Amino acid sequence: MFDVIIIGGGAAGFFTAIQIAEQNSSLKVAILERGKTVLAKVKVSGGGRCNVTHAEFNPADLVLNYPRGEKELLGPFHSFCTGDTMAFFEERGVPLKIEEDGRIFPKSDSSQSIIDCFINETERLGIKVMKLCPVSNIAYEDKNKPEQGFLVTTPKKEFKAKKVVVATGSNPKIWNLLEGLGHKIVPPVPSLFTFNIKDSRITGIPGVSTTARVTVFDSKKGKTKVSGKIKTTVSKKPLLEAEGPLLITHWGMSGPAILKLSAWGATLLHAKNYQFVVQVNWLPDMVPGAVLEYLNSVKETDPKKTILRTKILEIPRRLWVNLVKAADIDETVKWATATKIQLQNLADQLTESEFSVNGKSTFKEEFVTAGGVDLKEVNFKTYESKVAKNLYFAGEVINVDAITGGFNFQNAWTGGFIAAQAISKL
Repeated sequence: MFDVIIIGGGAAGFFTAIQIAEQNSSLKVAILERGKTVLAKVKVSGGGRCNVTHAEFNPADLVLNYPRGEKELLGPFHSFCTGDTMAFFEERGVPLKIEEDGRIFPKSDSSQSIIDCFINETERLGIKVMKLCPVSNIAYEDKNKPEQGFLVTTPKKEFKAKKVVVATGSNPKIWNLLEGLGHKIVPPVPSLFTFNIKDSRITGIPGVSTTARVTVFDSKKGKTKVSGKIKTTVSKKPLLEAEGPLLITHWGMSGPAILKLSAWGATLLHAKNYQFVVQVNWLPDMVPGAVLEYLNSVKETDPKKTILRTKILEIPRRLWVNLVKAADIDETVKWATATKIQLQNLADQLTESEFSVNGKSTFKEEFVTAGGVDLKEVNFKTYESKVAKNLYFAGEVINVDAITGGFNFQNAWTGGFIAAQAISKL
């Protein structure tokens, strides 16, 4: 018999267990992990360095990094935020560092530092960790008296617990069990992925990176009367838009701008079966009309130079060459001889390049899913289920996800802390 059983031996599960045991040392706490190792995702996160959180210390700004959960996390982040996470690890002998892009890592640059910290804390606090213990059922001992606690079934044995915390991340089998307890599960779809694109403009230049604005449009065909004739028109409305560094890869496009777009558009792009068109503005600080004017001014000032070899804009050289060629301008064309159509084509390529996306790829080791327990069914003051009494959640098992691992970890730490506060009053 345990006071608390935590299902899931990952970041959220361990952090919740440690917080419960620290806040109430009299409670008997156990972690059940289905695999033969614990903290597997922590091990590979951040390229093996584990980006434990992100240097965004204002809750109102921090929530803007969560495509799902922005509204719900504001209150919780006022209770436990980035500074609290940093204090937790540093007080336990794991010094952290903030990198230029805001990601926060252990100074050791090794995720093992975080894993060792968690394991040492569970041993110090007497938390029982059981591996190879997949949960096959969660049920009340007496469904008419939920206060009596749960029966948690595994292949090894059946455990009793007064309270249960589900911290399994995106686990369809556990979601099925939660549906059995009355919960609604938002269907899971991938979030945080890169775009597969085959296009001559980005072929042969992997590793090129530049700031860009990427847009997915909703195109609608219509009819309009022009000079007494009915013509088909196409109107475009931006559905998704993101700006930031864009990285060209062997398979297409990646980088923060693409990852943001994939996160906010997870459900929409899934519905399109990852077949859609993106428009890229390689000069996001300039408007299309201004770019054409600038190209014409270069034609006046440097008429004898060839366009292909002229460095006139702050975009990578190899990308410039490919865009110039895509504008039907070969290596012999000089600014003086460039036609109006060629310069217009070049302006369009620089500011309105369209690329067909045909599928997606996982972003490095980041496995992030949109979907999970419906947020309307979670009390974010305690992280307790509104549907099943004495059932709590932490981490990505609920329908919360973020744009990078550091933000996803912060959601896990915050949820675990708040759930532990409520449970420790048992």
